Amino acid sequence: MSSIIAKYIFLFLITLAVALEVAADVLFKKWTLEHRSYLLVVGLVIYMVGTTSWAYSLRYGDLSRAISIFAVLNLIILVLVGVLFFKEDLSLINKIGIAFGVISVILLEI
Repeated sequence: MSSIIAKYIFLFLITLAVALEVAADVLFKKWTLEHRSYLLVVGLVIYMVGTTSWAYSLRYGDLSRAISIFAVLNLIILVLVGVLFFKEDLSLINKIGIAFGVISVILLEI
């Protein structure tokens, strides 16, 4: 398999893993606010599928790169979800940290 195709598969699987984990985290947050058991169960199932996607990404990329990209993208998206949907506040330091996170993902992919 060519390295270009492997890179795209890697990025797809990491993106899918992040999207699924964010969805699960949102369900967990809603579960804590609404106390509905099905939100916890659905969140756990989605989380397991996302973790499986992340694990498969390791076939196409290095562990150190995969975990770095996964963690930073997950953090950035969860912060945005927290601000937009749950009306959480961001300080200037938080915003600077997010900017550094974006820069780090870009540098890892160059």
